[in-house]
Amino acid sequence: MTALKWIATTLILIIFWLAVVVYGALSGWWLKAIAPTNDSKQFISAIDSKVEQTMTAGRAGNVIWAVLKDGEVRHRSSAYSSDGINEQTLFPAASMSKLITAYAVLLMLEEFSIDLDEPIVNRLTRWQLPAGEYNHKVTLRHLLSHTAGLTDSLGFGDYQPQATLPSLEQSLSNPLAANGSAEIKVTQPPGQQWAYSGGGYLLMELLVEEITGVSFEQWVQSRVFDPLDMNRSTYDYLGDQTNISQSYNANGQLAPLFQYASPAATGLNTTLADLTKFAQALMQTEQQPFAQQMQQATGFKAGAAIWGLGAMLYAPTEQGSFVFGHDGSNDPAINATLRINPATHSALIALTTGPKYLASEIGYEWTLWQTGLPDFLHLDTAFNSAVVPAVVGLTVIIGLLVFAAWWRTQFQRSLPSKASPIPAL
Repeated sequence: MTALKWIATTLILIIFWLAVVVYGALSGWWLKAIAPTNDSKQFISAIDSKVEQTMTAGRAGNVIWAVLKDGEVRHRSSAYSSDGINEQTLFPAASMSKLITAYAVLLMLEEFSIDLDEPIVNRLTRWQLPAGEYNHKVTLRHLLSHTAGLTDSLGFGDYQPQATLPSLEQSLSNPLAANGSAEIKVTQPPGQQWAYSGGGYLLMELLVEEITGVSFEQWVQSRVFDPLDMNRSTYDYLGDQTNISQSYNANGQLAPLFQYASPAATGLNTTLADLTKFAQALMQTEQQPFAQQMQQATGFKAGAAIWGLGAMLYAPTEQGSFVFGHDGSNDPAINATLRINPATHSALIALTTGPKYLASEIGYEWTLWQTGLPDFLHLDTAFNSAVVPAVVGLTVIIGLLVFAAWWRTQFQRSLPSKASPIPAL
């Protein structure tokens, strides 16, 4: 074999192995769940230990979480808390607010017989999108799934407790962004590319008010909170409420409780008890059409389904559904997750302030335990788990090729040399 063929063979084997490693990372081959499948007691014990280790590391904050199975609460954690919290304590939900908003919007579509694919420009009167060639193509399906062609990447900034919040129209025209400036404008063809847009949910807030004739908060109260007996959930300023989770910065010091200008995108305050009722509702038979709509794969990244109609699609199940729900995080250290696995009729809820991403980490462990797959929010963890297999595999491939080359050389040397020609007499 020529040197060129050796090089080509080596490259082919390396590329093949790296492809296997990447596929294995996405399939969870190199990850180990925190507990054996179906061993709920060990899973609960492992998560409680994880939370306890986090909270006893000198970190101030509040953590509460629960696991549901077949609509029943199978475990509700003892709260690890700096503030004496309980299941009725209000936590800021951050972007988890969007899941409640999506449910409220789907209820509105049903009640008013509105087509999910109707252009939203037909309904807007109080505010209009900045001029653009694609505005007439944007629908509620696009807004729910972050595929409307909006490129604001808007995470809403904090307003101080004493600040006067802008009107909905003012926020749409000049939103306060967490990082830099943002413009709520359609710059790409709708339906072609997923791009996270808090501005899209601010726009849906306006649509709810335009269509229903009442404020967004009133609509959610009357169609979601009241029917589900979510009697503590509110969009009112958290600092004015009782039995609340305080906020803490990275140094463990008390931080301000901020206001937010978009209830639909990030303004919900809720409790473990209320989110339990919401998850139970989505798992009930009569609510299945809404749960199924939320799981409609609409937003894709690198070919993988990551977003439905208002819900994150964390990981697929063997039954063809998705673990779905929504996470939320905000500064200084707000984190929340609600995840439902329709294949096992199970759910997980976690609410934290203080530890920056602990709720999402609990959600990741639960998703991996439920499905054997990493959720799309933690692909860095999945790829990190592939480093050792990749290095070991590449070492073996190169070692085998070196050995094969050495063996071939030795074999050729062992062959008898060709006889010299007999001289003529």
